[in-house]
Amino acid sequence: MKAAIVTIGDEILIGQIVDTNSGFIAKALDKIGIGVHEMLSVSDDKQHILKTLSQLQNKVEVVIMTGGLGPTKDDITKKTLSEYFNDELVVHDGVLAHVTQMIEQYFKKPITQLNKDQALVPSKSEVLFNQVGTAPGMWMEREGTVFISLPGVPFEMKYLIENEVIPRLIAKYERPFIIHKTLLTYGVGESLLAERIEAWEDGLPEFIKLAYLPSPGRVRLRLSARGTNEEELQNALADEINKLKPQIADCLVGFEEEDTLEVVLGRLLKDKGFTIATAESCTGGKIAATFTSVAGSSVYFKGSVVSYATEVKENVLQIPSRLIEENGVVSTAVAEEMARSIQNLMQVDFAISTTGNAGPSKGDDAADLGTVFIGIATPNGVFSEEFNYGQPREKVIDRAVNKGLELIYKEILKNY
Repeated sequence: MKAAIVTIGDEILIGQIVDTNSGFIAKALDKIGIGVHEMLSVSDDKQHILKTLSQLQNKVEVVIMTGGLGPTKDDITKKTLSEYFNDELVVHDGVLAHVTQMIEQYFKKPITQLNKDQALVPSKSEVLFNQVGTAPGMWMEREGTVFISLPGVPFEMKYLIENEVIPRLIAKYERPFIIHKTLLTYGVGESLLAERIEAWEDGLPEFIKLAYLPSPGRVRLRLSARGTNEEELQNALADEINKLKPQIADCLVGFEEEDTLEVVLGRLLKDKGFTIATAESCTGGKIAATFTSVAGSSVYFKGSVVSYATEVKENVLQIPSRLIEENGVVSTAVAEEMARSIQNLMQVDFAISTTGNAGPSKGDDAADLGTVFIGIATPNGVFSEEFNYGQPREKVIDRAVNKGLELIYKEILKNY
């Protein structure tokens, strides 16, 4: 069973906003056994939208569109759908009552004609009631394809996907099972990893596919099984993973299952009752931002000092100026002293520090561009490691962030 996702809006095509809706919808469909055949972004142009709908008709079973449902004149999706289905727009009383209540009671202002027009829907559509916004979703069917139109505002789209769209799709279609297992590896590049597990990969059953998902410093191995018997798929995946694990034991962090390393690490810290803080120079607070992107991280993450300038290292972290003069600001000695200092300052069990030359020009130190020292403070002492990530700057920072998380994760697993 196949689906297509269509985002409507010039703001996406000119790069003014990033399309996050498609990724969310694709994951939601995948979980219920509906594969996404293609994703498209189209302009706020009636003919462009009509052509897209016609091309997708009977090519896929489900088309989910987001965007173009607002109250302004450039939001033309409803009018275009009416034309495609040879239909007319009519006022939906339930939607009108909801819009009126939201505008008058929540926004404390009188309803306008533009607001009332939000209640206009194609007469042949089934309204998907939007409790968190004014633009309703719409469900329309033609021949072998269901067309679903949703607002582009992410939190409204998510509400409708979870509460209206997915339950209806489950009720309407018999779907295969699609099961994913993702293994998270660190420290071994994609090509070397592929060489190492080539024989195992060649022996996979036809219904199990392997995908390599590389990013700076890490590679995710996603196994996907598709079929009609869920138990058989689960057992087959478990067997293949058991064969694989010994071959990647030195770089395997664990199973991601949609959880990133920061989530896995946070769970480990929380389960063990440990706390952590960071002192960052070249990474500019990105490790701290990564920790705090996880809900509930305040239980284990206590804070950070972004000591970007040398004087901040000296004045805030109390790094002795003599130590910096003798070793350079980008050095093992400074990285370890930063980690030790933030550990004491924040009164935490563990700490991560970074100091380096991310580029593209050198700062307060003559170390080669791409050089990064990462310090790790633990309850039993402090150590550091040196890395050189080359250029560009973005790669250096991303790799340093990932390596810092990897080092602390492995240290906790190994010794605590």
